[in-house]
Amino acid sequence: MHSRRKFLKNSLLGMAAVPYLFRNVPAGTPVSKALIKPSALKNGDTIGLIAPASPLIESQRTLIEAVEKIEALGFQVTLGKNIQSKKGYLAGTIVERVADIHAMFSDPEIKAIMAIRGGYGSAQLLPHLDYKRIQNNPKILIGYSDITALLNGIHRMTGLVTFHGPVAISTFTDFTKKYFYRVLGETQAIGEIEDAPFEDNLQTSNRIWAFRKGIGEGKLIGGNLTLLQASLGTPYEIDTKDSLLFFEEVDEAPYDLDRILNQFKQAGKFNHCRGVLFDKLTSIKPYSRAPGFNNSLSVEEVIADIFDEYDFPVCVGFSLGHIKDKPTLPLGIRARLDADKGRLILLEAAVI
Repeated sequence: MHSRRKFLKNSLLGMAAVPYLFRNVPAGTPVSKALIKPSALKNGDTIGLIAPASPLIESQRTLIEAVEKIEALGFQVTLGKNIQSKKGYLAGTIVERVADIHAMFSDPEIKAIMAIRGGYGSAQLLPHLDYKRIQNNPKILIGYSDITALLNGIHRMTGLVTFHGPVAISTFTDFTKKYFYRVLGETQAIGEIEDAPFEDNLQTSNRIWAFRKGIGEGKLIGGNLTLLQASLGTPYEIDTKDSLLFFEEVDEAPYDLDRILNQFKQAGKFNHCRGVLFDKLTSIKPYSRAPGFNNSLSVEEVIADIFDEYDFPVCVGFSLGHIKDKPTLPLGIRARLDADKGRLILLEAAVI
């Protein structure tokens, strides 16, 4: 353990400066609309860790935990030069965070890039990324929560398949590891995502419920609902045409869910999609438990109101997002939502 701490300290403080290109790219046309798949991740490959959002709390302890988790998965680790930087509620300046992303994409030894945590701040980086550099050096980029902004922005601007999945300090359950290895490592279609194991308070096997049944197929797009909402009206907003949309959210009230979904609706984002699936939404509940809280709409009522006029399948209850058991979901590949059975099926490989 002492040698691990020494390694972390030396690698962070003694690392030579890494050349990078910091470019303020004007908002405009995406670099490419063609789908780009990164190379498959193999045992022993190197994963680069970055902090594009909030800073690390107790950074040495966090880094030790993150490095040991990734090594236990069978991979080597390279730390971003600025991974311990801090600027208030951000993990360093925009220049520092962008520099680490550029360095990771430029380094041929790095086969995948993983956020060490989420928080806030990833969306700030989108106007400053060198999308040509990213497009010319395609590789796996993975994370969730605030990292939704990076995943969708980079996919939108380059066509690169990005991955909604664990961050480095996530809990890597057997379920999480299974789909991490399969989705990032197999060059054929994964097929059906199985149910996650039961949690203590779940009594039935059918815990995915369909507001509207049916089958829809399309390009898989999604992530954290608040972050996706924040992209609307920017060059990085999601393209929902012929898409399956997946949403996860945590610690909001039903009226927040209502407000966000109404903005998507009014922006026309549901007009041409092929299906919508939500996570468990178990933490979406009234902020107050005062006697009047029963006047609140329920999650089921909000979803019924929003999607009543559409004819595509809508399901609630998938295991993803802010939960221990999370599958790795690739953005941009073809997928099928079978609302009759409560199943998501990945129809093509995400890596080559």
